[in-house]
Amino acid sequence: MALASLLRRTISSSSNWIVVVGGAQRRGWCSAAAAAPPPHALSLSLSLSLSLSPPRFLPYSNFSSSSAAVPTTSTRPTSDANLLNVINSEVKYALESDDHHRVEETPTGFPFEIIDKPGEHTISLTRKYQDEVIKVEVHMTSLVTGNHEGGGDDDEEDSSKGGNPSIPLAVSVVKGNGQFLEFGVTAYADEIAIESLSVKDSNASQDDIPYEGPDFGSLDENLQRAFHKYLEIRGIKPSTTNFLHEYMINKDSREYLVWLKNLKKFIEK
Repeated sequence: MALASLLRRTISSSSNWIVVVGGAQRRGWCSAAAAAPPPHALSLSLSLSLSLSPPRFLPYSNFSSSSAAVPTTSTRPTSDANLLNVINSEVKYALESDDHHRVEETPTGFPFEIIDKPGEHTISLTRKYQDEVIKVEVHMTSLVTGNHEGGGDDDEEDSSKGGNPSIPLAVSVVKGNGQFLEFGVTAYADEIAIESLSVKDSNASQDDIPYEGPDFGSLDENLQRAFHKYLEIRGIKPSTTNFLHEYMINKDSREYLVWLKNLKKFIEK
């Protein structure tokens, strides 16, 4: 209580002094009544003045650190430059090859129409045979290594094909009722191997999982020979597949060159 009373008296005395001094300054005169305040009043008045003064802030300075600076230009990494050099070498090698611009002449009596769309991995063949439509999807040439473990006649047969290029074919024989036969064929030089055979229906639901038949090699040999003859009559024979082999080699060279050029454009951006 005594401390509170002292503070009130001090604040009152200081306030009177401030008013008198302020009044004297406004009137341009000074009276004896505006004597110097007691020390404790001056100290408390200064403290109150500081506490009531608004805070002062340093002016905003737009500073930046050199470590946070964003570069205005970018430099290509060394690895990208090295990659471009390698790609350029590959492009030059591909251009020197004769395969990318060589066009195979269609042999006389070739029964199919060729549909070759640039940029695609496959080509399509189509023809009509009596009341059937024969469709063939030809994939890029692959290389068979013939490195199989085990023994037996089948392994000896595979070894005889080792290193020989082959062409995977999907052959469809379509009739008007929606049903068709689909053959999985691998064409070697002067030889055609049927890998699979299934009966399908274009009207069937995609959710259905039809039975695709047994392994073709397990069928009776007479039945296997009859199906080989069936395909041969419809144009799937060595003279056809040998031409397709050369055609697909050239297509692969063309597509590879285009792929390299597109790759180079992307890296250079």
